[in-house]
Amino acid sequence: MSTLHIAHRKDSSGVDFWLRMGIALAVVSLLLPFLHYTGIQPTLMINLVSLFGIITGVAIFSWRSFMLSPPGIKNNYVVFRQLSSRGVIAWVLSVVLTLFYIYLYWYPEHLGLGTDGAPNSGLVGFFDPLSLWIKGVPSSQWFVYGLLYTVFILAMGVRFIMKYRHNRYQIIRTISVMFFQLGFAFIIPEIMESLRQGQPYLDGDLKNIWPLNYDFFHSWHLNNMKSSGAWGMLILITGIAMFAVVTPVLTYFYGKRWYCSWVCGCGGLAETAGDSFRHLSSSKLAAWKIERWMVYSVLLIVTFMTVATLYGYFTQSATFLGLDIYSYYQRPYGFIIGAMFSGVIGVGFYPILGTRVWCRFGCPMAAYLGILQKYFSKFQITTNGGQCISCGNCSRYCEMGIDVRAYAQKKENVIRASCVGCGICSAVCPRGVLKLENTRKL
Repeated sequence: MSTLHIAHRKDSSGVDFWLRMGIALAVVSLLLPFLHYTGIQPTLMINLVSLFGIITGVAIFSWRSFMLSPPGIKNNYVVFRQLSSRGVIAWVLSVVLTLFYIYLYWYPEHLGLGTDGAPNSGLVGFFDPLSLWIKGVPSSQWFVYGLLYTVFILAMGVRFIMKYRHNRYQIIRTISVMFFQLGFAFIIPEIMESLRQGQPYLDGDLKNIWPLNYDFFHSWHLNNMKSSGAWGMLILITGIAMFAVVTPVLTYFYGKRWYCSWVCGCGGLAETAGDSFRHLSSSKLAAWKIERWMVYSVLLIVTFMTVATLYGYFTQSATFLGLDIYSYYQRPYGFIIGAMFSGVIGVGFYPILGTRVWCRFGCPMAAYLGILQKYFSKFQITTNGGQCISCGNCSRYCEMGIDVRAYAQKKENVIRASCVGCGICSAVCPRGVLKLENTRKL
């Protein structure tokens, strides 16, 4: 029996056999961590089965959905499905994701984190074997978060590659975000944690750059880097260089896409796990006006907060302009922007507001890169307006809410601070009107 014939097998209910198998494997693997609530003790093997089961299930489902049909973008019924059209399923998913982030940030004990010396249980305790194997200490809510974040980028990255396999740019950049998330955001920090052995904590995610990494210049982090010898100084120097030198240089040549669409974990999750919701991003003029005010306001706020922090560090003062630095500058920013906006709203509202809510309205790194891109970068999206048939695919699937079609119709190149260079507008264009190029004359 041929592979194609097997792939088209249907069960008695008329549902494709392999689609159902992929969904079942992914769902069962996703539910395995909750077995710990029943008293079943997890093992390293069960941990690995759960994680690889999620990835394999998504891969099977994606293979059946995309690989057995001709390559090319297919968005059939996307505006009719409950999940991708703000239906009941979308709202339920949004509530579940939002609650997960709330519990993760502020009530981790309800996820099983042991307190006052008590052992872990529940979701956190389920991954104790894997955490002990990797770094020799029990799991924490942040280990679980980073692990699941990485697994979802890997799993949905496989799906994304299969869907956009006709576009070489999409394949390469998806592999890039998968690589940086797995290596630089998860494996390297966890290895650093395992080697720390009582030494001060250091943020091992070298791709997390200020101003996105807003606590990089906090006193505790500066002190930890100073007291960690050569490794700490390397992180300090690298962090400053990434913001002041590497970021401007790379943005000059490649635009903000080098970070927002190739490296950043926030962008990686939005592009992969959030692909089904990209068309929900508002392209209304009102949304664009709100976007400009909000994202640059956040950049100004984090800059002011950092100035206050550095002032306190070098003067050994706990106050700035008469206000306590921690209570009035650091803590409010960390709670409102660092947690509520980037996590709870930024991810929890994927099914309702689209995937780049955080990147578009709140990310200070995106704002900083946007300024560099608009005024000092060679990057642009060129248009061949004479070939445009006004189908609207480009604008419909722009996750940043840019009306790309309007640029094409006016035969203008797209030069926008908000554009993350994901290239989806070019990938979904049936006439090859749009091209991502580093050819702009400044």
